[in-house]
Amino acid sequence: MTSNRPNRDEYFTKMALLVAFRATCPRRAVGCVLVNSAGHVIATGYNGVARGTPHCEGEHRCGGSDSPSGQGLNKCKAIHAEQNALLQCSDVECIDTVYVTASPCITCAKLLLNTNCKRVVFFEEYSDISAKDLWESTGREWIHFKLKE
Repeated sequence: MTSNRPNRDEYFTKMALLVAFRATCPRRAVGCVLVNSAGHVIATGYNGVARGTPHCEGEHRCGGSDSPSGQGLNKCKAIHAEQNALLQCSDVECIDTVYVTASPCITCAKLLLNTNCKRVVFFEEYSDISAKDLWESTGREWIHFKLKE
């Protein structure tokens, strides 16, 4: 008998995909799941505008909403999924792995480097890949995960 039980990377990457459904940014929906070394979820986050502000839709679209991925970030009102997950995390020293639908930008990578996170697992490469070199220069894992069909 074969098992259909997904491994941790597949399980938590799919969970990040589910979290992304809560995103409020019209450019891209990103989900993030922070996991400790025991394989327990310690926080989740998705990209969107700050709490209490109107979602970026209709007349409330921000100046970055029509910019290509990786550009116009200074005009964008969204907070990245990784940043929101970190804000929800009660102890960043417990983070072992971050599962995110798109690889972190350079700013998010810097924030994650200031935790105990050892692995970044994602399935879509962000347009600016400068974060990868910074992350890997510290000896941590940067894993482009391919989901099974």
